[in-house]
Amino acid sequence: MTELARGAFDERRWLLPFRGQLLPQIFTDTLVVGSGVAGLQCALEAARHGDCLVVTKDEPELSSTAWAQGGIAAALGEGDDPEQHLRDTIEAGAGLVDVDAARRMVNEGLEEVHRLLADGFRVDRVAGGEVHLGREGGHLRSRILHTDGAATGIALVRHLLERVRAQRGIRLWVKCHVVDLLTTGDGVDGCVRGALTWHPRYGLQLIWSRAVVLASGGAGQVYRETTNPRTATGDAMALAWRAGAALADLEFTQFHPTTLYVAGGVRHLLSEALRGEGARLVTRSGEGVMAGRHPLGDLAPRDIVSRAILDVLSATGESHVFLDVRHLGSAGFAKRFPGLAQSLASFGLDAGRDLLPIHPAAHYSIGGIWTDGDGRSTLRGLYAAGEAASTGVHGANRLASNSLLEGLVFGRRAALACAADPLQDAGHVNIEARVESTGRAALDLDDVRSSLRSAMWRHVGIIREGRHLRDVRDMFDFWGRYGLDAIFDEPAGWETQNLLTAGRLMVEFALARTESVGTHYRRDALPGSAIGPRRRLCRGGAIEPCPCPPTPAGAAR
Repeated sequence: MTELARGAFDERRWLLPFRGQLLPQIFTDTLVVGSGVAGLQCALEAARHGDCLVVTKDEPELSSTAWAQGGIAAALGEGDDPEQHLRDTIEAGAGLVDVDAARRMVNEGLEEVHRLLADGFRVDRVAGGEVHLGREGGHLRSRILHTDGAATGIALVRHLLERVRAQRGIRLWVKCHVVDLLTTGDGVDGCVRGALTWHPRYGLQLIWSRAVVLASGGAGQVYRETTNPRTATGDAMALAWRAGAALADLEFTQFHPTTLYVAGGVRHLLSEALRGEGARLVTRSGEGVMAGRHPLGDLAPRDIVSRAILDVLSATGESHVFLDVRHLGSAGFAKRFPGLAQSLASFGLDAGRDLLPIHPAAHYSIGGIWTDGDGRSTLRGLYAAGEAASTGVHGANRLASNSLLEGLVFGRRAALACAADPLQDAGHVNIEARVESTGRAALDLDDVRSSLRSAMWRHVGIIREGRHLRDVRDMFDFWGRYGLDAIFDEPAGWETQNLLTAGRLMVEFALARTESVGTHYRRDALPGSAIGPRRRLCRGGAIEPCPCPPTPAGAAR
């Protein structure tokens, strides 16, 4: 495949110049970046094998996990089993699921859920005390555990945080921004030894570690319309890219079809659990959006529902469609979904009385850092888990409520791999980073963010076309010549540079896949185009097919 010139996106190794011997030095066995489900789960397992330090760039409860309203998918119900869960996962993934990785997820995920329940994790239950199992898009059985209807993510974060804070072998540092990864060697001999971090009180610091696990989530903020928190700026992708690790599947971003649409308001997710309880997608005139479009109707996979909504909006000229939950009644809705009822009330909406205006929004980064089934990246000492990683378990489209399950399974697996692999102990290495600047005129950060997010939403969103993708690539190359040339001294600048890097690479992957599959829909795809394999990319190289994940000797099982 022809290599595309990436200019500044390939050339920039460090965001900041520094001399290592002049900075404070911190040492740990395992450095975990991120405080969502994958990061916290990884830390709890890593602490059984040595010292662990968790860093998060904001408060620990501000993560995509904490914002997750959907539940945890697990084959707990009578007549259900992991193989049926696996089949639904493969069907939703549109032919690109790594079956071995997905089988690990559904089998070990069931064990993880049993551990959570044994640890006292609170979930919704029916009158007899049994776990309430809901239904969501793409699932042929009811197998979704929820807490308070649609507050599963924040409940899970609080549960894991309580255990992390009680564990003596774990330190948790908040508002600690990872600027870059510390590496020695290059290419196949490259090794990650720690990270350069910045704290508003302590400034720049070097954290040396035996292993680094990136679990800081995805890149939802690269889109104008997103369900993600402000922290989802593609940091893991950009950190790994600058260090030389391979990224994969970046053309696949999942768009959630039911996001509350109130002009000028924050895009608030309306959980798929609502459709699991019988909610319907309707037009202003009451016609069913999904009528005749898919055998599962309103519970079709998210990519299909999102495109159906866009078709209706294009045909009607409307800005949104509606979610009809009125059959639950005001009291019934408030009892089943207390958090959502409170949020809707702040907009003057009552789900038992009103149609809820909705529109799709970017929700989940399926692509990320390429890893094997145990979280290993292509760089020794660097691991990834959760939304930051690309394991192949989701294929081209994630099955609803598999994300929290993925974080539980692969967060633990990454920690076990860190402990099992023959890595160097944490130790100081003399590193000096030089950054050349041409002194080009600076771009306004807010303007760049706004422009790139709008361009991504319009042309690298739910429906794509080659000529528009090429235009957006040219825009990124222009912004990159200035934005990546600058040296910033605060997080807003580094996050913007990470967004530029993540967005540019997402466009490149989208251009390389000329057929439509899963969440990647090309309006200009040739009819009957064959589906290509999963693909990955390293800095300075060309996009290539992903290899089958290896099973290294000594890998944790």
